[in-house]
Amino acid sequence: MSDTMQSLDQLASLKTAVSPEAPKYVKKVDKYGRAYATGKRKDAVARVWIKPGAGKIVVNTREVEIYFARPVLRMLIQQPLVAAARAGQYDVICTVAGGGLSGQAGAVRHGISKALTYFEPDLRGVLKKGGFLTRDSRTVERKKYGRAKARKSFQFSKR
Repeated sequence: MSDTMQSLDQLASLKTAVSPEAPKYVKKVDKYGRAYATGKRKDAVARVWIKPGAGKIVVNTREVEIYFARPVLRMLIQQPLVAAARAGQYDVICTVAGGGLSGQAGAVRHGISKALTYFEPDLRGVLKKGGFLTRDSRTVERKKYGRAKARKSFQFSKR
C-alpha cells in the first residue's frame, strides 16, 4: 500500500515540475520583411502578406475600394487592424480565390489577423479576444439524395 502511495506522490511532484507554460510566439517574417498568412472562410482562400507602410490594401492587384465595392466588406477587412490600433501602419497585399465576395472578405480578414500575429506576437491576445483568429468553420451543407436541397424535401402528396 505504501509503494502505491509513494509512486502517487512521485507522479504529483512530476506534474508540478513539468507545469505547462504558455507557448512563446516569435516574429515570423520573410527575407523581404513581410509576414505571410493564409485566411479561409467558406470556400474562399486568401494569401496575405503584410509589411510596414502607409496602410495601402491591394486585393488581386486591385485597390480594395475597387475589388470590394460594398463599404460593409471594406469595414470587415479593416476590423483586425482597428482592433489592434494599427490602422494605416501596414501595407496589405493579398490574393484571394474561391467563394463569393462576402466569403472572400472574411478570408482576407482572417489572413490579416494571422499575419499581424506573425509580425507582432504581442497582438495575439487582442485579436484572439476579438475572435479574429478563429477560423469560421461554417460551410454550405451538402445536398442529400432523395431531397430537393440539403434539407428541403420534395412536395408530399397524400393522394
